[in-house]
Amino acid sequence: MYRINNIGPPDMVSYHAAKSRWDSIAKPLGSFGLLEEMVQKIASVQGTADVALSVRTAVVMCGDHGVVCEGVTQCGQDVTAECATAIAEGRSNINAVARAFNIDVIAVDVGIASDVDCDALVSKKVVYGTDDIALGNAMTKEQTEHAISIGMDIVKDLKKRGTKLIITGEMGIGNTTSTAAIASVILGISPEKVTGRGAGLTSEGLHKKVNVVRRAIEVNNPSADKPLELLQKLGGAEIAAMTGLFLGGAYYHVTVVVDGVISAAACAIACSVQPVCREYILASHCSGEPAGEGLLNFCGLKAPINAGLRLGEGTGGILLVPLLDGALSLYNNSHRFDDTGIERYVELK
Repeated sequence: MYRINNIGPPDMVSYHAAKSRWDSIAKPLGSFGLLEEMVQKIASVQGTADVALSVRTAVVMCGDHGVVCEGVTQCGQDVTAECATAIAEGRSNINAVARAFNIDVIAVDVGIASDVDCDALVSKKVVYGTDDIALGNAMTKEQTEHAISIGMDIVKDLKKRGTKLIITGEMGIGNTTSTAAIASVILGISPEKVTGRGAGLTSEGLHKKVNVVRRAIEVNNPSADKPLELLQKLGGAEIAAMTGLFLGGAYYHVTVVVDGVISAAACAIACSVQPVCREYILASHCSGEPAGEGLLNFCGLKAPINAGLRLGEGTGGILLVPLLDGALSLYNNSHRFDDTGIERYVELK
């Protein structure tokens, strides 16, 4: 885990150079709002005001959760393998959305409970599903660190292949239960306030899920001050691997996008481990799940999309890309004060 300790800040010279470029455009200062700040953050990560997002990749981490046996989901674990295969073969929800915006998609098996016969699925299996968090730790320390390292290594490999932007995604039946438990501990609020219906639960099912989340916290006694131990106790292999994507983005200087609430939980763990990580991360949307907004606030991130999205797989994260493309079209190609007779705007104090 030496890489985590060697994460440094991004290049603020490039950040300010990007701001100067925005301010040179013949428009009111800051009038493209949060998207201006996002382009500046990307510039600081890439170390240049000449921001490029020509190659972008969605990475969907896949893993199963033992807590499914507690009856907290509408469907069984076998759905994880089926959906992971569909994503790997280009047949799933995220693939349809990604194709519209020229985004590559890879699916990675870090913890599916069975062996999956699919050549297109990247096999990096750490564990055959986690243990039931209502009874004890989800993973061992070694499994947790291994999954994080896998995420960081994938960032390294993608950067070598030219990827400029990584969108995080996940597939794992039961992972909203683990996420609710993580969120409850990190945010210091009750399970009732952070636990949602996930892929679909009745009111009775939601009540059962809340009780399972509460029991998991009581049994494991995690601490927000020990984020890696918290991840080991309550997380999943795919959540740990996504944590690695965020940490890897900061280490290898690649911008990483938060998707929904599960991705946000991994982001919160990464930012707890190494706070400077948030400077390398963009939020896409505020999840429709109860913990979504709180986790983004914890990470100091603002999301430009608030549409009640909760599909998962990285679909919401992908929807940030056309907004960034639009911002860059203005950033790179719009007319500038120096080319017109328009007087420059000045910042009002």
